[in-house]
Amino acid sequence: MGSTTYKAFQAVGGGKLELVEKAIEPPAPGMVRVAVEACGVCHTDAVTVEGGFPGLSYPRVPGHEAVGRIDAIGEGVARWTIGQRVGVGFLAGRCGVCPSCRRGDFVNCSNQAITGIHLDGGYAEIMTASQHALVAIPDALQSVDAAPLQCAGVTTFNALRKSGATAGDLVAIQGVGGLGHLAIQFARHMGFQTVAIARGAGKKDLALSLGAHRYIDSEAEDPAATLRELGGASVIVATASNPATFGPLLGGLAAKGQLIVVGAGAEPIQFGVVDLLFGERSIAGRNTGTPIEIEEALNFSLFQDVRATIERVPFERAPEAYAKMLANEARFRMVLEMTQAG
Repeated sequence: MGSTTYKAFQAVGGGKLELVEKAIEPPAPGMVRVAVEACGVCHTDAVTVEGGFPGLSYPRVPGHEAVGRIDAIGEGVARWTIGQRVGVGFLAGRCGVCPSCRRGDFVNCSNQAITGIHLDGGYAEIMTASQHALVAIPDALQSVDAAPLQCAGVTTFNALRKSGATAGDLVAIQGVGGLGHLAIQFARHMGFQTVAIARGAGKKDLALSLGAHRYIDSEAEDPAATLRELGGASVIVATASNPATFGPLLGGLAAKGQLIVVGAGAEPIQFGVVDLLFGERSIAGRNTGTPIEIEEALNFSLFQDVRATIERVPFERAPEAYAKMLANEARFRMVLEMTQAG
């Protein structure tokens, strides 16, 4: 590259993002340097910008939904080539030696580094990443569309396809937001009888247009009771950010049904033990996916025309995009777009 510096927005604590210039450096062994084209703005970025993640040190560049092109390769990097378009998701690599890694369970690596928390992320013109964190981006998928699918996309995709539900089963998606609007699309295209649950009648038309067969307004009816009337859900994917709303859904599951939590919030989940025991229902969590699982989610999205509803924001307005996301005003995913992306 012609320049010796690049621009980045770094978190410095207290909810502040500051624009800085950083020196462009060659990647270390096993690492690649990526010229970023787009980066999604995810609610999880708040743990970097606002603080609170154990071991976080400032300054730190947030952003774990980055897509760009490799412009330099460190020693020992295999498979990846200069000019190749790649993504970098939430998981920044793996240690390779902990019990989870030795079993091939890289998502649950005991020493997992996280993009935008332990390493600088994609709120920048340039970033570096481990070769083990890289995602191959399909040529036909635009960078701005691929970016949010690397986090919100793979999380909901994996929640559904690893749930054990089979085509024709009743599956409910709670929430029609950044996660939920993707989960509805995935559920419909996976062949599930798809029910969307949200508060108020205002999201009914949107949910149906995304592929839901039925909409439940949680203000007008009891979602669990309605699901029971429909025969009970094999799976309910809870995508909202208010865990207090999760527990009451348990009674809407069929026998041996599963409530899968992907939405994050600080409050505890409260549920009736009777609903858990009688019917042998269960509650599980699903956290993102490995790079190859992200590739599978991207390819599925491409083949089935699943896309996030995004608002494209110039990189220079990253603090504005972050603030809009944090205020829950994004409809539904904010994506930073770099000038060099064209």
